[in-house]
Amino acid sequence: MKSKEIQKRLAENLRKLRKGKKMTQLDLAVKCDLSEAMIKNIELCRSWPSEKTLSQITKALDVDIYRLFLPLAIDFEKAAEIKTSVQDEVVQSLRRFIDQKLNSLELR
Repeated sequence: MKSKEIQKRLAENLRKLRKGKKMTQLDLAVKCDLSEAMIKNIELCRSWPSEKTLSQITKALDVDIYRLFLPLAIDFEKAAEIKTSVQDEVVQSLRRFIDQKLNSLELR
């Protein structure tokens, strides 16, 4: 993967995460002690953040750093919904299985 593609992924995920938390660029900048211009330049792929800057941003957004580099197609809100849906499905399947086993034991 080329560095421009990684930078674009970082920029778009940062924007998506920031907006998901209903923060402006200024809000995020203040929260992580950076300039608004720095946040804007990262989101516009004009600058590449240092490790320290990435650390400040992820701390301010309360996310793990890997989330900034996930494929662009991943919708964080949708991912949470899918996780909840899968968990619910597993619980329901497990309950049906246990009920079936208990019923089969009662029939004996």
